[in-house]
Amino acid sequence: MSTRKIVIGITGASGAPYAKRLLSYLDERVRLQGDVEVGVCLSSTAAEVWALECGGDIREEIPARFQVWGMRDYKAPFASGSAGWHAMAIVPCSMGTCARIAHGISDTLLTRAADVMIKERRTLVVVPREMPLSLIHLENLTALARAGAIIQPAMPSFYGRTKTLEQAIDTVVGRTLDQLGLDHDMLKRWGDAEVKS
Repeated sequence: MSTRKIVIGITGASGAPYAKRLLSYLDERVRLQGDVEVGVCLSSTAAEVWALECGGDIREEIPARFQVWGMRDYKAPFASGSAGWHAMAIVPCSMGTCARIAHGISDTLLTRAADVMIKERRTLVVVPREMPLSLIHLENLTALARAGAIIQPAMPSFYGRTKTLEQAIDTVVGRTLDQLGLDHDMLKRWGDAEVKS
């Protein structure tokens, strides 16, 4: 069984509950299946927004089995394409982070890891959570899409008759897992009998 190596980046954009749920799912998957290796990198404002939206200290809430790398710790394996990490998701992704990645500014481990994914033609999933989007935001997101990134805004779906906040979060996290190449049963699929009228 091959291990899929995935980087999770967390920035200071609103949307920390998406990151918390994603990490929780990955932790359970590693415990049950052991087929994923996860590295985590944070922006300078991720902890502040996490505390506001989720409560607690982000470093204490990230599963112990996941190594959290410092902002300038370029010894992290995913800081180089030769390490062969498979995919990265930035959840949530701030517009400032989008701008830096779109313009090749690798000034932190997080933006360097994203740059590596792009240059190596590997999977980079960007989950922006911002509204409204300015022309600058749209142009930066377009530049990332042209470079090969998957732009997946944190927009919950409701055709599965979503009733709770947790279910809405799962629709976004589930689609993120899809893009990372990980199977799951987190959401109802279009065409499933349960979602038909």
